Amino acid sequence: MPSWLEKLLPIVILLAVVLMVVARLPKQELGHSAAFKSRRVMNWLPVGLAYAFMYMARYNLTAYKNAVGMTNADYGTIDQWGAVTYGLAFLLNGPLADRFGGRATMLVGLCGSALMNGYMGYLALDGWQAGEARTFGLAYAANMYFQSFGAVSIVKVNASWFHLRERGTFGGIFGILISLGLYFAYDWTRMIAEVGGVEAPKGLPRIDPAIALDHWAFWAPAALLLVMVGAVAALVQDSPGQAGHADFDTGDAGSGHTGPSKGALHIVKLMLTNPVILTIAAIEFCSGFLRNAVMKWHPVYAKAIAVEGQTTFVASNWGMLLCCAGILGGVFAGTISDVLFHSRRGPVAAILYAGMVLGSGGLFFLLGQPALGALVIFMSLCVIGVHGMLSGTASMDFGGKKNVGIVVGIIDGFVYLGTALQAAVLKSVLPDGDAAAIAANWWTWPAAMLPAAIVGLLLSGLVWNARAQKEQPKVSMAKAG
Repeated sequence: MPSWLEKLLPIVILLAVVLMVVARLPKQELGHSAAFKSRRVMNWLPVGLAYAFMYMARYNLTAYKNAVGMTNADYGTIDQWGAVTYGLAFLLNGPLADRFGGRATMLVGLCGSALMNGYMGYLALDGWQAGEARTFGLAYAANMYFQSFGAVSIVKVNASWFHLRERGTFGGIFGILISLGLYFAYDWTRMIAEVGGVEAPKGLPRIDPAIALDHWAFWAPAALLLVMVGAVAALVQDSPGQAGHADFDTGDAGSGHTGPSKGALHIVKLMLTNPVILTIAAIEFCSGFLRNAVMKWHPVYAKAIAVEGQTTFVASNWGMLLCCAGILGGVFAGTISDVLFHSRRGPVAAILYAGMVLGSGGLFFLLGQPALGALVIFMSLCVIGVHGMLSGTASMDFGGKKNVGIVVGIIDGFVYLGTALQAAVLKSVLPDGDAAAIAANWWTWPAAMLPAAIVGLLLSGLVWNARAQKEQPKVSMAKAG
């Protein structure tokens, strides 16, 4: 295959998937005017792109790790600190989003993440040095604190613009934009980070070929985040009413509430005593473990066993294929939820978790084989679909637009506590150094994932019939009589 065609093929595949998915999405007609739909596009598109670039500024750590030869232990430690910070930050940032609105907190998150990525790029100027895990880990943890504003902000903004019956299908469309962030993070930043010395302009000395441009794995996302600060500030509003359109009943758990908002502590207590919310949070704990066990460690595995000649199309185009998996998983989950299960989210989670159980078991037999790449992409489709359905959609359903920041904070906080456990476990059990070059030594990888997949499947069955219920207005005894 010609080299130019080989480079073009991933983009062609990605565009084909996007066009196919968008063309086949079912329509949910709820009487919105053409003007409202147009304004809504101008609201969610900047938010979606901003979140995509936040993904790029989060998962770029993997590309940097592979470019500079960071050990698996250091990588796992940095990732663990970041995940714990992200998960606990929701205790503060969820209530902040509910109080000040998703637009304001998204702007804070974009600015803060841009600043910390700029600092990490500065740290990377001299290349990776042994013993830098502490300094770099603190910077990455600060980045993840600001990153945590993204999820609560994006759901908070969209909760007022979409009815419950159109959220599942729209989740697929929005998932396309979010999944692009994985493509940017794993493919774009990998290409940037692995570039060696380049020819200087005519008349200037050649740049030393030993000097890499790996610090741009952080600086490029930082620059893009600053561009999105301007787009969000100019275009995004928290509700249709603020954009000159009529607000409407979204049909979720908070749509019947007309009184003053209750305090954040009261809402947190209410949600933490809700068995459905707690079960969804537990499922998403498993999702956080599994999603990052696949997404973050497959590139490390693929690079390590390349000694055995196992560099494949999947390894070379990991970001593009993750993007496709995210798109297809999100659209599949959202569509069957709205069309087949009448906007119930539990059945979809159970189906996709069954796929994760089968995939985790299958990995034992494919270590060292090119076919493993196809299996981990299938697993990514399943777990990204579950994550989008529960963190992005069920949080709106069961929290309602008034309290969605706190609910998505609780749920997504569990996702990243699961991610932290994944980092702690895998950095301890996976092979490192010369041992990592032998594929058979990676048996501990699927062994760590299989229990989480089984637990997630069992928990998903518990919320099979769960539905969001509208809050009923209170009627006084005098009026009732």
